[in-house]
Amino acid sequence: MSILRRFTLGFLILILVTFVTACSEDAKDTVDTTPVAFHSGDECHVCGMLIVNWPGAKGQSINKSSGETLKFCSTVDLFSWWLQPENKTLQAQIYVHDMAETQWDHPEDTHLIDARKAWYVMGSNLMGAMGPTLVSFGNQAAALSLAKEQDAKVLRFEDINLEVLQEIGKAGHMHMKSHAEQLRQEHGITNKKESMKNKMPMKLN
Repeated sequence: MSILRRFTLGFLILILVTFVTACSEDAKDTVDTTPVAFHSGDECHVCGMLIVNWPGAKGQSINKSSGETLKFCSTVDLFSWWLQPENKTLQAQIYVHDMAETQWDHPEDTHLIDARKAWYVMGSNLMGAMGPTLVSFGNQAAALSLAKEQDAKVLRFEDINLEVLQEIGKAGHMHMKSHAEQLRQEHGITNKKESMKNKMPMKLN
């Protein structure tokens, strides 16, 4: 075999080995970003509550580089985390439940969808882990149907910002206040300020 042919053969073998090695490294570095199930011991990355104890659409994020998986008890908590400047730069696959396909009280994890492609209803009477929440859907028709039924608003992923979360937070505060008042009435508990007012002696003219 001539020197030229040996050199050519050796060069081809080197290219082949390099190609196989590169492919092996690529396969090794590939991160599975398929959504995972929520388990009984999973805690919300934002608030620390046990996720499966609460109703409503939930969320999760899977880092495309490291595979780190973060889970959230509600869509509101998911966005509270995602909208932080240091998180928006992450290369992450984000998922939410498609509530057109599963029950509100116990959403099934087989119906997790790409959060960036979902439609969200803001202002419905459906309560999540933290009270008022964003109801996520895989299609526009389902979102519009709920919004029309409950005089709510339909948003896309890119429409949701900190101002939207603040508005939901205010609605949550009002909901908790109303709920507390209802509980007081049901248990015959008088408002403390009102009770003190009634006990004050009347002024004489």
